[in-house]
Amino acid sequence: MKKSMKLILLQNVEGLGKEGEIKEVAVGYARNFLIPRGLAEEATDDLIAQMEKRKEKEAKVAEADLEKTEKLASELDGREIEIFAKVSEEGRLYAAITPAKVSAELKKIGHNIASGQIEIKEPIKELGEHEIKINLPHGLESRITLIVKSQQEDEHK
Repeated sequence: MKKSMKLILLQNVEGLGKEGEIKEVAVGYARNFLIPRGLAEEATDDLIAQMEKRKEKEAKVAEADLEKTEKLASELDGREIEIFAKVSEEGRLYAAITPAKVSAELKKIGHNIASGQIEIKEPIKELGEHEIKINLPHGLESRITLIVKSQQEDEHK
């Protein structure tokens, strides 16, 4: 009588392994706990082949996504964008430049960056150049220069 069997984990199982891994476990543990709860199923040759194909496909998708993100990072890195804002007589902005405003400006030039990806150390309340970090997927980042100009400058053009 078999004492162990090979299973493919359908979900992460604490103390055993992660989803998609093939593990050898005691028959009782498999039949009484893992399989009835939908955490694993018996590792047949067909199922193993399906899992390997799915992993290959996921790897290709991840690789394509990484390439796309790397291209975006290089397009953004060192880029300068301008935002015009209303300014008081002392040269301070009436409203701080927020990540949402930067995100909207980036969208205008064709880059769909969420405001949550834009890192501004302190609220921008002054005219001039400010360096901003953009956090991208896969741990990549880009730095852009934000040039804040007086709205009056825009109106004089």
